Amino acid sequence: MNRLRPLTAAPFLLALAVHLLLLALWHDRLPDPLATHFAAADGGTADGFTGLAAYTALSSALFLACGTGWTLLIRRAALWGAWATAGFLGGLLVLLLRGNLDAAEAPEVRYPLAVLSLAAGAAGLAALTGLALTRLVPPEPATPPAEPRAPRLALGAHELAGWSRATGSRPLTALAAAFLLTGLAGGLLALFLAPWPYTLIAAAGPVVGVPGLALSRVRVTVDRRGLTVTPSLLPRPRLRIPLDDVVSATVRHVDPVADFGGWGYRVRAHRTGLVLRSGEALVVRRGNGREFAVTVPDAETATALLNTLAERARADGANHPPAAPGERI
Repeated sequence: MNRLRPLTAAPFLLALAVHLLLLALWHDRLPDPLATHFAAADGGTADGFTGLAAYTALSSALFLACGTGWTLLIRRAALWGAWATAGFLGGLLVLLLRGNLDAAEAPEVRYPLAVLSLAAGAAGLAALTGLALTRLVPPEPATPPAEPRAPRLALGAHELAGWSRATGSRPLTALAAAFLLTGLAGGLLALFLAPWPYTLIAAAGPVVGVPGLALSRVRVTVDRRGLTVTPSLLPRPRLRIPLDDVVSATVRHVDPVADFGGWGYRVRAHRTGLVLRSGEALVVRRGNGREFAVTVPDAETATALLNTLAERARADGANHPPAAPGERI
């Protein structure tokens, strides 16, 4: 059983449980609203306030969102980072509650920057815990499984060919759009209600939503330039693997969770991928030994054409070696 995801989710659930427990125990000793934003230039004087019920909901959502993100994107080598994030966030919010404790009114609360060092200390201890727990997770395979075949497309010596197909994920598109709308709503709330915590929500919306929307639908092209993956809605970011970097291309069935730990642009040991759905994928073995996979319909045709074009490019390179320095061509 893979323990990586449970061990990633654990610190966020633990921090959330401790935070909710303290909220329950200190409920009668906390002002309503709470002081939740402070002016660093004025010695940590409170200048932003949030109702106790709204704070409880937003802080819980923050724990769950961070935990979900880390759990979906986690790699074995980054487990310590998930624990550090949970430790810092948990320490920060617990110290926030401690600063509000027994205050007659929220404007009286002070939250000096020195408090951040305590949260950083909690993050450091949590990171060490995560690092120690990494040894409970088996290492990822050092080499990808051998591929049974690398198909070819019959193409004459002077024939030109290209292949292009658009593919996308409706769930990822909807999720990215939801983040953008949430960011817009957070901006409006920050403008008309209070800067904290709505400014954070306003910033998180486009940071997650724009890349998510860009990568939720892409066009995959195979031609004389190699393999190109371009967002359908934006000109960038664009990924291109030239023919001289293609060692071989194969078709493989991809399970997003089992093979890459989730959907979207994924980075794993010795391979990366743009995984938008389950099913067939075009997998390219590159010159540096790494793999790149993109899930796309009709991957068989794209794979066969890419192998043929890469083979032709290698043959042309062998027949026409680079000119020596100073040689005129």
